[in-house]
Amino acid sequence: MKLEILTFVLYRGTSRYQEIALIDTKHFGKALIIDGKMQSTEADEFIYHESLIHPPLLCHANPHTVFIMGGGEGSAAREVLRHRTIQRVVMCDIDQDVVDFCRAYLTVNREAFASNKLCLIIDDARAELEKSKEKFDVIVGDLADPVEGGPCYQLYTKSFYEHILKPKLNEHGIFITQAGPAGVLTHKEVFSSIYNTLGHVFKYVQAYTAHVPSFADTWGWVMASDHPFDLNSQQINERIKDRIEGELDYLSGELLVSSTTLNKSVCQSLLNETHVYAEDDARFIYGQGRACCP
Repeated sequence: MKLEILTFVLYRGTSRYQEIALIDTKHFGKALIIDGKMQSTEADEFIYHESLIHPPLLCHANPHTVFIMGGGEGSAAREVLRHRTIQRVVMCDIDQDVVDFCRAYLTVNREAFASNKLCLIIDDARAELEKSKEKFDVIVGDLADPVEGGPCYQLYTKSFYEHILKPKLNEHGIFITQAGPAGVLTHKEVFSSIYNTLGHVFKYVQAYTAHVPSFADTWGWVMASDHPFDLNSQQINERIKDRIEGELDYLSGELLVSSTTLNKSVCQSLLNETHVYAEDDARFIYGQGRACCP
């Protein structure tokens, strides 16, 4: 049976950094496309954003402050703000045009953009963290994939993690990043390297995956901290009930624990990976980009 895919372009534009498009699809609803790569769709963005945000916030004993690198569409901030303990969220995205576009067109995130707990900064996240005197309980990397010439591949490097990001975490702080495709055929592109790189900076590194239908692949995330991730499924479910406003559509304690069990091929690759991300020795996903981070 052949899947029929119908799309209608609702908007297309170009910012200083990226090409932006909003299309209407038959199967996934409205879809945000940046530099020709699928970012999120109405039908399944909750899988990606629940997987990105809730594991680190639930693993933290009492998170109050969060810094989001990227996240211009507002969905990551939306999920963070569902946590009752959160007092301040700083979202730093380099592209004003993407933020303005998403604030106008992605109605599901309008409440998050209007929250008095959200501090929105338009800047390079590296520069902002470097000059900030503030520390955070959780730092989130909701960044575009590392593409050659793209606006953020340097934010996946060991030097950035070690010298800029980690010092901005409070004690018991947790870093989480999206880590690209993690399927049997795609996990060696960047997923295994990001995992290995973080393992050179933090004592404890936890990889987990989920299938995102609109991405047509399994996707990966990596959590990192100097303190162990040792919650069981029951403890996670209790924290979900106590801390989060409303029902989660995807994540549960059982699912989070099971998502850390990777298939044999991917698991072996993570164990055997030797590549460490550096400015002059990066791995890239095929794509296009308009500017490098300063």
